Amino acid sequence: MAKNHSFDIVSDVDFQEVDNAVNQALKEIIQRYDLKDSHTELTLNRKDKFLLIHTKDDYSRKASIDILETKLIRRGISPKALEFNEPETASGGTMRQKIILKSGISKDNSKIITKMIKDSKLKVNAQIQDEQVRVQGSKIDDLQAVIKLVKEADLDFPTQFTNMK
Repeated sequence: MAKNHSFDIVSDVDFQEVDNAVNQALKEIIQRYDLKDSHTELTLNRKDKFLLIHTKDDYSRKASIDILETKLIRRGISPKALEFNEPETASGGTMRQKIILKSGISKDNSKIITKMIKDSKLKVNAQIQDEQVRVQGSKIDDLQAVIKLVKEADLDFPTQFTNMK
């Protein structure tokens, strides 16, 4: 029974869920009394993987971000997937902020994960493959221990586990 089992550790963002969260956030912003006249715009750029908030002042920007984060969490998207750029002033005294959606595991973060797995002394093999980490082992219990280890680790990016074979 030398069959190897494996799974992939990935960091993906479901852009359909992000789009749904943006639409829900816009509805709530329009309905809220304190944000009615803020002329807030939330736009999702799927190609370049970022959100853009454009609003009249800092209060509206912070409230809009809070609403957006709440909607994203309800849709299963981790706040760790958001990278906030500095807010900037736009024309007419308005404010604009770009929020980058982190998707994929960078080489540095992949090395952190593989080092953490190797330091655990479990009998598994971890390999970096593009923007994911493949973990292979002969015992499913070892693989489940790796999943638990990665879930409990305080990483600054969200992780998901796919391709369990």
